[in-house]
Amino acid sequence: MTSLGLSLVRGAVTSPFKRVGRPGAVLPTGRVTLPPTRIAPGPLAAYSRVCGFTESGVLPLTYPHVLGFPSAMRIMTGRDFPLPVLGLVHTWIEITRHRVLQPTDEPELRVYAAELTAHRRGTEVTVVTEARLDGVLAWESRSGYLARHPTDTSGTPAPRPPELPAVADWRLPTDLGRRYGAASGDRNPIHLHPLTARLFGFPRHIAHGMWTVARCLAEAGSGSGVTGPGRIRSVRADFKAPVLLPATVTYAAAGTDFQLRGGGRVHLDGRLTRED
Repeated sequence: MTSLGLSLVRGAVTSPFKRVGRPGAVLPTGRVTLPPTRIAPGPLAAYSRVCGFTESGVLPLTYPHVLGFPSAMRIMTGRDFPLPVLGLVHTWIEITRHRVLQPTDEPELRVYAAELTAHRRGTEVTVVTEARLDGVLAWESRSGYLARHPTDTSGTPAPRPPELPAVADWRLPTDLGRRYGAASGDRNPIHLHPLTARLFGFPRHIAHGMWTVARCLAEAGSGSGVTGPGRIRSVRADFKAPVLLPATVTYAAAGTDFQLRGGGRVHLDGRLTRED
């Protein structure tokens, strides 16, 4: 079993013993550090295909998050982590690239839980992943994960993002979650089959949020070169609603803003910056 699979099993065992919303909860202070390691070309190629990245000679902006995700799961399923990992919802992600990473680079990864904050629907934890080359920060991401529980503002609706002009329609097959899970290692049961998703309260299995971000960035970056003006440097994406599979969704964009929507709902709302 992979380290990510072991983490999922550990999370299933420990989650029932953790109470969300308890006062005085604190995060573990430790960091998981992975030494410089060669990026395996096979999994990278599979990831690029399923997400739509076509450039060669550069690492997709989202890929270091995939490399660090098993370490993030190791932290979030630890006994000293205050929130139950079962039911955690990935609510947003921010990624900043400080330099172009190549598939031949061997980054050192550092992953840690940064802060707990109140959310209108519960408690949110921020998990940070850093990629360093020769000790220098080359890439970083911050992700929000929500543990839902009643709050004083639970009934306050979030504002709906303005609708952007449609650019392309995508048909997402029923096996997308299994294909992305095989490429990324993220085989959370809510993404794999309708039956396993129903065990967690979903009517059908859902697309990975990180696939939706990656696919949008692949589309947004399809006209830029490997280096120089136009390359995407950073992104902020907020996950608004799950994408039930199979589905037809619309990628929409205007300027630096983009979104993914379908069935009258906005699934993803984001903004990116590019190199000058």
